[in-house]
Amino acid sequence: MLLVMDIGNTNVKIGIYKGEILQSSWRMSTENSRTADEYGMVVFDLLASKGVTFENITGIIISSVAPSLNYTIEHMCSYYMKDLKPIFVDSSIKTGIEILYDHPGELGADRIVESAAAFHFYGGPIIVVDFGSATTFNAINNDGIFLGGAIAPGIKTATESLVNTTAKLPRIELIKPENAIGTNTRTCMQSGIVYGYAGLVKGLIEKIRMEQGMENAKVVATGGLSELIETVDDTLIDIIDRALALKGLKYIYELNK
Repeated sequence: MLLVMDIGNTNVKIGIYKGEILQSSWRMSTENSRTADEYGMVVFDLLASKGVTFENITGIIISSVAPSLNYTIEHMCSYYMKDLKPIFVDSSIKTGIEILYDHPGELGADRIVESAAAFHFYGGPIIVVDFGSATTFNAINNDGIFLGGAIAPGIKTATESLVNTTAKLPRIELIKPENAIGTNTRTCMQSGIVYGYAGLVKGLIEKIRMEQGMENAKVVATGGLSELIETVDDTLIDIIDRALALKGLKYIYELNK
């Protein structure tokens, strides 16, 4: 069985593959203070809930945007899983796409994985939008060349910043309000955040398509708040794939094992 891990700034996404089938997946919070043993016991319990043991794991691949955790996770893998050495995704390994970036080593592993998965599973040209701690845009052309993209604050990140830097604005539920014009503080904030981010996404997608001559580019979205943006404009996103990163890790593992 293959263990795949996508270590983000907020969550660690974990999946186990048996052959081509993603049997189970989980999320846990990213905690820099956890030790290798603590992560090991959390993963042990998650696997055990599906009748899987560490002995069943024969391969591991990881994408990480939290460098301070890499040694901890690598130590956890080697200690608990028969000295297995995980593959860490970066721009130097086989990904199935060509990375056209000024400094490829700076490109986040999550963006590499999602771009490779999007092109492999859905073809090009394609634009990948990840609604995570940051909202990232990645453009891949018809030849499988990663052209670059854009990075904006994540929806939750921006909302928390708004609440934390103002005296009277409360925390709110992130849902689409009925109207763009709010009639109280809560609906005003919901309008500004939800409709505002939908406008940001639409504007950047249109700009990328125009600049790159990718008018027919599909848009695939991933991340927990992709469905929220789709409620505003269901023509904005062609495909929502919450498992895009895990699927990409499996694909890249097969290229490099």
